[in-house]
Amino acid sequence: MAKVLRIINRFNLGGPTFNAALLTKHMAPEFETLLIGGKEQESEESSKHILDDLEIDAHLVDEMQRDIGFKNDREAYKEIKKIIKDYKPDIIHTHASKAGAIGRSAGIAYGKAKMVHTFHGHVFHSYFGNLKTNLYKNIERALALKTDKIVAISARQKVELAKKYRICSEDKIEVIPLGFDLQKFNCDSENKRASFRKKYNVDDDEIAIGIIGRLVPIKNHRLFLKSIKELKERSSKKIRAFIVGDGEERENLKNYASELGLDFLNGEFKEGMRATVHFTSWIKEVDWVNAGLDIVALSSFNEGTPVSLIEAQASGTPIVSTNVGGVSNIVKSNKTALLVQKNKKEDFYHKLSSLVENDSLREKMGKNGWEFVHEQFHYSRLVKDMSNLYNNLLKNY
Repeated sequence: MAKVLRIINRFNLGGPTFNAALLTKHMAPEFETLLIGGKEQESEESSKHILDDLEIDAHLVDEMQRDIGFKNDREAYKEIKKIIKDYKPDIIHTHASKAGAIGRSAGIAYGKAKMVHTFHGHVFHSYFGNLKTNLYKNIERALALKTDKIVAISARQKVELAKKYRICSEDKIEVIPLGFDLQKFNCDSENKRASFRKKYNVDDDEIAIGIIGRLVPIKNHRLFLKSIKELKERSSKKIRAFIVGDGEERENLKNYASELGLDFLNGEFKEGMRATVHFTSWIKEVDWVNAGLDIVALSSFNEGTPVSLIEAQASGTPIVSTNVGGVSNIVKSNKTALLVQKNKKEDFYHKLSSLVENDSLREKMGKNGWEFVHEQFHYSRLVKDMSNLYNNLLKNY
């Protein structure tokens, strides 16, 4: 049995953790896997329940943190290097940037394993200034030279990595879309919807619009809030907005909502309370949230493969999203989602408005979602694709 050491940035709630955990669980018994990763940040929701549900005993590397820090990064490198020496993996598979840098560096020093790295997203635009961005590109290019296979999670990402950012040649990149256990998003929807709307005091004739994810600058929640303001002032329908998640931008976004004149509720909700915008913080039962919403939005400057949009489609909830990163590869434009160029305020508002005002359009687009995602993004397809990749690598091992 081949041994895989799987290394992830951190165990926070999100697509990379789901995929690393599902691969760890379901590639057995063909592959034995040890999963290691860093701890979530204080502003992030822990993903421990994901590991517990799959009965995975992962190894926590406390020093592997999102931000660059020489001392912590050096200690994380030393610990991972020791794990590699003791575990003796045949394949080292890293997920996302920090794990990719530290894990591959340790793997290169080991020199006895095939190296695979998955780009779940990238930081090559909209995150940092030119100097830091170019530094990260050069680091990724150097690491790619010693990596046997690069995994892109969308066809668009492959083109970006090979041609736009010149990280490595196209023939080194394998496109393997993400995979999830989506069944829970397509069952008991009516009861979940009634429960969500009762808890948050949403009337039957109100249109609930939600955005789900970390509250950080790259997600551009301000664009979402601007559109909510326009809808409140111009729509013939009553609307409610739900910002589901948490992060460093929370206070700034609350202040911005106040500047826009939007009334909002923050955090803990009490029966009978209502406002145009509700900051809910993290909610683990995303299937419950999606069932209660009428529209899911995403307003990011940059994305990899946003899990919230896959989950929305599995729930039968139509989408309005900026067309960034791998978004166009995971939705069907004008069938399950309406797409907008990034940071185009009027276009974003008009696309949201068209769904708010048109009940039959929302229903039609919602029905298209499950049919599109349940085969393309189920974890069984992910496991099969990754197994083929590993076996091909090990043929010449």
